[in-house]
Amino acid sequence: MPKNTPSSSDYEANESEIVLKPRNDLHLLRKLWHMATGLTGLGLYSLGEFSQRETALILFSLAILGFAVEFLRLKVSFVNTIVMKLMGPFMRESEANGLTGFPFYALGTSFSLFFFPEKIAILSILFLIFSDPISSFFGILYGRDQILPNKSLQGTLAGFVTCYFVCMFYLIQNGATGFYTIAFAIVAGVIGSVSELLSIFIDDNLTIPVVSALGLSALNALIPLL
Repeated sequence: MPKNTPSSSDYEANESEIVLKPRNDLHLLRKLWHMATGLTGLGLYSLGEFSQRETALILFSLAILGFAVEFLRLKVSFVNTIVMKLMGPFMRESEANGLTGFPFYALGTSFSLFFFPEKIAILSILFLIFSDPISSFFGILYGRDQILPNKSLQGTLAGFVTCYFVCMFYLIQNGATGFYTIAFAIVAGVIGSVSELLSIFIDDNLTIPVVSALGLSALNALIPLL
């Protein structure tokens, strides 16, 4: 192993400073951070200082910077020590020697804003903000029936219900009413929950906004409410 590459002993030596949470821990601080950063970002976007395209490019730049820092910290131990001290309370145990979700979060939201209409992009980002932590919360607490690695039926159902209500609220806020609104929200809930299941292949901070935006675009072509 190269001299500067972090190893498990690096983190054992610093256990008195910070202990990372395992994947099966509720890790409420991480979930609150996930929702707060997303809502703050949407709040800043709503101020109208930057266009949709400009915001997408800013987020893409943050993603590139994030990946650069991630790869650097995995190669240089003192950089990793700094990152761990700053972001450790929000990190999982598995992220000590792997990539964190931040650059994927920025990349997923940037792709949604760059490639999709604004209302669809924002709804897909709202799915990411709420569905990801809520499905994880219920999956950890009540997950009994595993359907995929690290994915339970209970967590997936929680994700569906979350996406359904987020979509209903968003549609009503945009003036939609009636039967088609309910039908749209039900299918959107399925799309959102499936996008989270696909994170067995790649980080869900990327799959949820991008796959949701693709599915919502197809759904909106059939039931044009956005």
